[in-house]
Amino acid sequence: MNVGNVGIGGNNPIRVQSMITCDTMDTEASIQQTMELADAGCEIVRITAPTVKDARNLEHIVKNLRERGCNVPIVADIHFKPDAAMEAAKWVEKVRINPGNYSKKFVIREYSDEQYAAELNRIRERFSPLVELCKTRGVAMRIGTNHGSLSDRILNRYGDTPLGMVESALEFARIARDLDYHDFVFSMKASNPKVMIAAYRLLVARLNELDDEDACKGRGGSPEPPGRLGSIAPTWNYPLHLGVTEAGEGEDARIKSAIGIGSLLADGIGDTVRVSLTEDSPHEIPVAKALIENIRNTSNAAHRTSNVELSFDPFSYQRRATEKIERDGVKLGGDELIRVVVRQANFDKVAHKIDRMGDYKPEITYETAQIQEVDPRDENAVAKINAERSAQFVTVTDEIDLPVIAAFRLLSAKLHARHPILLKDVSVGAADLNRPERLGSIAPTPDFLTTLLTASTNIGSLLCDGIGDAILVQGEEAPGQALRLSYNILQAAGSRIFKTDYVACPSCGRTLFNLQTTTAKIKAATLHLKGVKIAIMGCIVNGPGEMADADFGYVGGAPGKVNLYVGKTAVKFNIPEAEAVDRLKDLIREHGKWIEPAQQTAALEPVL
Repeated sequence: MNVGNVGIGGNNPIRVQSMITCDTMDTEASIQQTMELADAGCEIVRITAPTVKDARNLEHIVKNLRERGCNVPIVADIHFKPDAAMEAAKWVEKVRINPGNYSKKFVIREYSDEQYAAELNRIRERFSPLVELCKTRGVAMRIGTNHGSLSDRILNRYGDTPLGMVESALEFARIARDLDYHDFVFSMKASNPKVMIAAYRLLVARLNELDDEDACKGRGGSPEPPGRLGSIAPTWNYPLHLGVTEAGEGEDARIKSAIGIGSLLADGIGDTVRVSLTEDSPHEIPVAKALIENIRNTSNAAHRTSNVELSFDPFSYQRRATEKIERDGVKLGGDELIRVVVRQANFDKVAHKIDRMGDYKPEITYETAQIQEVDPRDENAVAKINAERSAQFVTVTDEIDLPVIAAFRLLSAKLHARHPILLKDVSVGAADLNRPERLGSIAPTPDFLTTLLTASTNIGSLLCDGIGDAILVQGEEAPGQALRLSYNILQAAGSRIFKTDYVACPSCGRTLFNLQTTTAKIKAATLHLKGVKIAIMGCIVNGPGEMADADFGYVGGAPGKVNLYVGKTAVKFNIPEAEAVDRLKDLIREHGKWIEPAQQTAALEPVL
């Protein structure tokens, strides 16, 4: 399908998207930010249209962009307002709607089957005019479900689950298909990578099931692309847009995005991507491009393994059940923390300052941990380990030509579950890993972003599959930086929490305060609260839902005013922005989770 002059899905390359952050009514700023994104390599730009007035101004924005020679397709981002969607569809190449709040009624109640059907009919009445307009004008659409904004009706029927996300989108897709409109894309965004990955996998499985059902009825499974004229029942294989919402800023946000987006791209899922950062939007583009390039260079397609039944449920997280063992005086496996392993050469480089490394300490040394290295395709070698009476600490050998994710999934499938597994970020080939000049790693990239994305994608994907009892980052040369990356991957994957966790949305035209400066202020005040999760949301659109597993929330309620949440519940309203951070600290105290910051110790410095 096409979004303006950009083809997506099928044999088209994976496309990069982003979103401007200014007020949509500021025409010149909207034009300038869009052109900056296009110059940075963004291929599709999204602009929020919270009201009909904003949507109407898209006419002037798009007209001026085209007059200035900028032909990047524009997507109108719609929440709550069907009338705004109808106005926006007159001027843009694509409209994004959120099934969870499109024409939403804020009523929380139990739904009978009759009430559920009546609500679906109401949605059909409000949604169908937009579908017809998009079909007539050749405008594309994204049916974009967010974990944080599922409707009360969906929550009542399916719960706050990946299944609920999928069914929410399919309800709208069925309406579109009934009207013979097929130029749409799906998305299943969440701030939790585990939820996001499960939702997209479940969506793909469900679309395949629907295709099979249509084929059995003799009305589907056509190899022709979706949206062809005159089609009766085209394939359900619509393009997918990937993104982790509210990823935050800095290294943590890039890691979380790589875990969610990179894992799915590695599985062959995804046609467009957006890396959401609480930073200036152009910063998102090189991260997205590097993720795509990284997957292109490490595609599983180049090394197919035999069909082996997965050892994990791809739609629901559960950690692989292993026996507990002890190495270097540290317990691992079972319900123990996922441990951080280093090579001896790297350990020696930081040994003099271990007492000053805080939570970034190495825990186990590779050479002394009695680790069994194996090629998972070697049936005899795997059988020998499985025959051992005691649980063994096992990893994939470095001398292997399989992609990392495929290799460790294969190992997990063939190895008895009682044996703990050590994950690695890269397979570095036959070489002396400990010669002094390598500091325990082989061929580290000079670009730390690539190293970070590779490690986060490979290790993070496997952690979200439930595989792994310890990790080793060996693609980064500096021992201190490798240790920090190891722990940050565990935190972002939700596998081991050792510091304050933040969920922060990227800014957009709906935002009611400066997200970058506010996030910095909140972090400065709360960074020492180990294990506390704080959500920072610019507006109400995704706020309460995306804060489902956050302890506290800081949400824009009105210009210059902030609402504070405990979990999903708003407890403090209309706090002046100048006072809000202090009031957040007071709220954390009230709930017994505040501790006074200790005297700052020396920060961990990378060993170069």
